[in-house]
Amino acid sequence: MFWIGQTLILLGFIFQICNLIIDIRFILYKKNSITEGKTHNRFLDLLILGMVCLFCVVYLIIFFKQIQSIWVGILLFAGACFVTTVLLWIYTLTKGIRESAFSISKTLIGIVEARDPNLNGHSLHVQELALLIYKYLPVGMHKGISAENLKYAALFHDVGKLGIPEAILNKPGKLNDEEWEQMRRHPEISVKILKPLSSFDFIRNWILYHHERMDGKGYLSIPKEQIPVAARIISVADTYSAITMARSYKPGRSYEEAIAIIKDVAGSQLDKEIVDIFCSIPKDEVEGCAIHL
Repeated sequence: MFWIGQTLILLGFIFQICNLIIDIRFILYKKNSITEGKTHNRFLDLLILGMVCLFCVVYLIIFFKQIQSIWVGILLFAGACFVTTVLLWIYTLTKGIRESAFSISKTLIGIVEARDPNLNGHSLHVQELALLIYKYLPVGMHKGISAENLKYAALFHDVGKLGIPEAILNKPGKLNDEEWEQMRRHPEISVKILKPLSSFDFIRNWILYHHERMDGKGYLSIPKEQIPVAARIISVADTYSAITMARSYKPGRSYEEAIAIIKDVAGSQLDKEIVDIFCSIPKDEVEGCAIHL
């Protein structure tokens, strides 16, 4: 019976090593996500990780000391199975919640775009372009930015247009000074709309500053040093989308025309380094971001 107990302990140890890998992957999955920055979440992650490591040590001690009780083996093996089940359940639940949250987010953006037919598909287009730029960024520029946070920031960059009168959004001609002043407020309105969602604290300034310029002449006149890299990415993506998408008051421009315009405003309106990266991306990948439109 001794070998049965030892076998169960060894299997339990293997399960706990798998649990350790699952838990580390789960922590990395959440890193820099919309839940980052919550102290109790980080503490809980470290606590669970520490407990799993402790279990692994206990399994090894018991195995090498050759404690001869089959019940010890059964108990430890059952504990390992239980921990595995709980970790997998938490991982699956978190992933499901995240997917549901994104679906709800797209529904909200659909409401925004329903008020302004000119924006039909624009937010998703900007999101795809922003993620494409992120993919080609040098690793050093990824600091403080995750693909998931950028995905939400790009998707919600125009949510503040919910607070802009439809008469302004749908005006076929040029906006007058008063109307343009109201339109310029949409990034601030976006921040107010998202304020109750503490999980979005991390990306709020990315949305607020996406219309700022490198020459300091943006909506809020913010100097370029204060403009987050993520906001600069969204700005380039937003500019390309606005140029290439057809609107009621203008036809959509070609890829070549859009690239020429973007290069022309690099360094003044848009971040030159981000523009250079964007222009280096193969044409088919850039145009592929509009396939879903």
